[in-house]
Amino acid sequence: MSDQDPEHNTPYGTADAAAEVFEEHRSVLTGVAYRMLGRVADAEDVVQEAWLRWSGADREGVRSPRAFLVRVTTRLAIDRLRQEQSRRESYVGPWLPEPLPTDMASEPVPDGADRAVLTESVSLAVLVVLESLSPLERAVFVLREAFGFPYAEIATALDRGEAAVRQLAGRARRHVEERRPRFEVDPGQQRDLTHRFLDAATGGDLEGLMSLLAPDTRLIGDSGGKARAPLRVMTESRKIGRFLAAIGPQGAGYEWTVRELNGAQALLAWEGERLRAAFVLDVADGLVRSVYILVNPDKLARLRRGAG
Repeated sequence: MSDQDPEHNTPYGTADAAAEVFEEHRSVLTGVAYRMLGRVADAEDVVQEAWLRWSGADREGVRSPRAFLVRVTTRLAIDRLRQEQSRRESYVGPWLPEPLPTDMASEPVPDGADRAVLTESVSLAVLVVLESLSPLERAVFVLREAFGFPYAEIATALDRGEAAVRQLAGRARRHVEERRPRFEVDPGQQRDLTHRFLDAATGGDLEGLMSLLAPDTRLIGDSGGKARAPLRVMTESRKIGRFLAAIGPQGAGYEWTVRELNGAQALLAWEGERLRAAFVLDVADGLVRSVYILVNPDKLARLRRGAG
């Protein structure tokens, strides 16, 4: 990335100064890495490796710490994503990103970024679409569309020409927009619909569920072969309604809490202190467009009651 405009007038060659600068940018680096990889642990590993690169670098020669750190983090994330993609091909059933609490998020908005777009870019719906992009397309989309980085900086980060980056950005944007149109969502309506969904599902109320499901609703379950969930994406609203009405009463004995995950309302099923399932609802125009069911214990392990 360009280093023409220094961001700091004070030296950051010392260890303490290097740590202070890194912490200033950590949340953005973690945000980039999570959107690239879809797993919190992987994102944290990448950011930790970026710190090691930064702490061992000739920092006196770095004029823009942000540019350096975003470049390193992005390239590390691309390498990790390429490794993970081969593993995901053998994943049992559909693969969903690890849920990320956003009700307590304090992710800063970088210059040029839009808060609404930043939030949308972490939604399960968008992250699922990003899985179908190439690693380079995904990196360009995340840096440009989510964080608003200039094309010239992205080109330097990826060691590509600016014209090539613009082509990648256009292709990625069209791909996402075709598969994930943007909708305005009213938070109050979303909360109300979520509670109605819970009541209908746990009560086995098929007609109540059908009144909440969009005609083209999808249901995607992620078990990783470690719990019970559909092994294929369900796409017929009537079939989805029957499925939910059948399994819903089984959850009547759980304690249910509502929380915001990935910018959407989610229903969490607790058995004591153990989280058994997370239902994340993708809502638009007053109807449920997608139901994401996460029961893979590995992806639920970080979620705690009332904690991030």
